[in-house]
Amino acid sequence: MRINGPFEFTSQDLSKDGYLYTRLQVVETLCGVAPNGEITPMLATDWSESADGLRWTFQIRQNVHFHDGTIMTADHVQHALLEAMTKPGVLQTTPISKIYAEGNDRLVVQLEHKYSALPAVLAHYSAAITITDPNHHRENSFLIGTGPYRPTLIAPPHKIHLSKFDQYWSEPANIPHVQYLTGHRAESRSLQSQSGQADLAYTLDPASQQLLANSPHLNIHTGSIPRTVVIKLNNDHRFLNQPNTRMAISLAIDRTGIAEHITRTKGAEAYQLFPPALASWHLKHSPQTKRDLTKAKELMQQAGWKMGDDGLLKRDHARFEITLMTYADRPELTVIATAIQAQLLEIGIKVNIAIENSSSIPDGHHDGSLEMALIARNYGLIADPLALLEQDCASHHGSDWGHMNWSSSTLNRHLKLTNEANGDQQQRIHKQAIANIFASEMPVIPVVFYTQQVSINKRLQNFTFDPFELNYRISEIYFDDNND
Repeated sequence: MRINGPFEFTSQDLSKDGYLYTRLQVVETLCGVAPNGEITPMLATDWSESADGLRWTFQIRQNVHFHDGTIMTADHVQHALLEAMTKPGVLQTTPISKIYAEGNDRLVVQLEHKYSALPAVLAHYSAAITITDPNHHRENSFLIGTGPYRPTLIAPPHKIHLSKFDQYWSEPANIPHVQYLTGHRAESRSLQSQSGQADLAYTLDPASQQLLANSPHLNIHTGSIPRTVVIKLNNDHRFLNQPNTRMAISLAIDRTGIAEHITRTKGAEAYQLFPPALASWHLKHSPQTKRDLTKAKELMQQAGWKMGDDGLLKRDHARFEITLMTYADRPELTVIATAIQAQLLEIGIKVNIAIENSSSIPDGHHDGSLEMALIARNYGLIADPLALLEQDCASHHGSDWGHMNWSSSTLNRHLKLTNEANGDQQQRIHKQAIANIFASEMPVIPVVFYTQQVSINKRLQNFTFDPFELNYRISEIYFDDNND
């Protein structure tokens, strides 16, 4: 089976590229995520929380083999998680004070304070379990995981080859060999699907959908995922440091036009960060529900901007000219950026578009050069966005793909209360308060909710889609010889 996706990888470091190794089912985590967002057992069969919420005990699955034949124990899990905590990622922001094994089959996680999102964090790709002992004998230089596929070739930045792992603890894979190839251009992925060079192709451009749908040997799957296309802002920038300005920019965006004519997904307009799939975070009534150029212009005037003779806003002898950075890995982003450029010009803002590598976004965040960026962020990367938001809000500086140079003491208080709350209903109250703060302050501006398109060769059967994009579920697929 041949798979084609959009993103390059540079390493076997799970904190950087672990998402690819979990999707390809090379590595696994203690906990999994069901399509409805429920946390499910994986390498841990069960877990329990102490009465004070400070001690979690995980029952480690027995008779699990690593790819080199080693039997997994709680010690292996402890070492892998401690290694993950030394690297940038979600585990670094958790209040974990200690991790230790109790015998071969129990792992204990001690917390500094109550943290209800712990199982969701342990389902994140950066917390996948591999053998991390540098003294462990290795036949090759590949990471040693527990999944139904083991790597036989890892050639960054484009190619991974996999073979079925016969000692897998659960249902074995059906297809013996899998090849993954990275291809930046959506047009290339579409052509490879048409020619039969790719059996699965992820992240298609909307313009190719109809063409591929007419192909006699392809099926097209369209799946809603908890990912939102947003404008990331440098909130310390002298043009962007007022909520009124950010709201004016939001009011100037024609989300309906973008949803219907670019992403071609009617009803995908996003006036808030969290899509309906994240029900407890999603607002039924958002502060903004439509485009309003008149209100946008009024807000810019209130912020001290005046329209110049050239049709651009001016304040203190400076005109409102700003750079919007984006990347071509997700093909619709460059088209959306062009639409936003035209729409903001209607209220006097000149936008220059810079198409860079996706890595330029966090680079610009860290060195302060980023002004605005159009990105597609997965708010379901951790099944409960609480852990993701805590990482974003750990400092005023923000995070690589979250908000930048913005903080709210009220929001931080609600994050803390969400963790301490007893029961889903109490948690929901604080989650809704957090969502309202983001919707009114606009430290990042939502544009449209994202839809994933996948082409599937009809010789493949039993394809299913993971809306949280944690697992391609390739081990469940099998060939239909009648469609070869």
